[in-house]
Amino acid sequence: MIYDVGSDQVSGSRFLDWSILWWILAVLVVIAGLAGTVIPALPGVPLVFAGLFVGAWIGNFETVGWTTIGILALLAAVAWVVDFIAGAAGTRYLGASSRAFWGATIGAIAGLFFGLVGMLLGPFIGAVLGELSGGSNMVQSGRAGIGAWIGMVVATAVKLAIAFLMIGIFAFSLGLDQVSA
Repeated sequence: MIYDVGSDQVSGSRFLDWSILWWILAVLVVIAGLAGTVIPALPGVPLVFAGLFVGAWIGNFETVGWTTIGILALLAAVAWVVDFIAGAAGTRYLGASSRAFWGATIGAIAGLFFGLVGMLLGPFIGAVLGELSGGSNMVQSGRAGIGAWIGMVVATAVKLAIAFLMIGIFAFSLGLDQVSA
C-alpha cells in the first residue's frame, strides 16, 4: 500500500482519520473529569487535565503549546490542594478533630454506594461518627459534620470552577490559532 502524506487516500480507498477518534477520547475524558469533580471516587480535575493534554498532543503541541499545558497543570495542582485543604478547613473551622476529617473522607467514599443521597450525607455522617469515636458529645460531633459538609461543598465548587477555567483556557488557546491562521 502506498500512503501519500498530503492526501487521505491509501491505494485509492479512503481511510479513517485517527485524529477524530483521539478528539472523541479527549472529550470523553474531559466529561468524565467534570463528573469526577462532583463524584468523589473519580479524580476529576486530573482527568480534565489528561483529556486536554491529549487534545494538545493531537496537534503536536503546536496549537496548544507547552506554556498552556504548564498553566493547566498548575491549575490542576491548585485544585488538588484546594480539595484537600477545604475538607480539613471545614472540619477544623468548627472545632473538629482529625478523626472527624478522616471520618468525613471515609464517609464520602462509602456514600458513593448510596447514590446522590449518600454522596451528600456520607461526609457528614462520617465526620459525626469520627468525632463521636473520639469521645465528643453529640453537639460537637454535629458541628464537625456540618463543617465537613461545608468543606466538601466549597471544595466541589472550587474544583468545578477550576475545571471550567482549564477548559476555557484550552479553548481560548485553540481559538487564537484559528484567528491567526
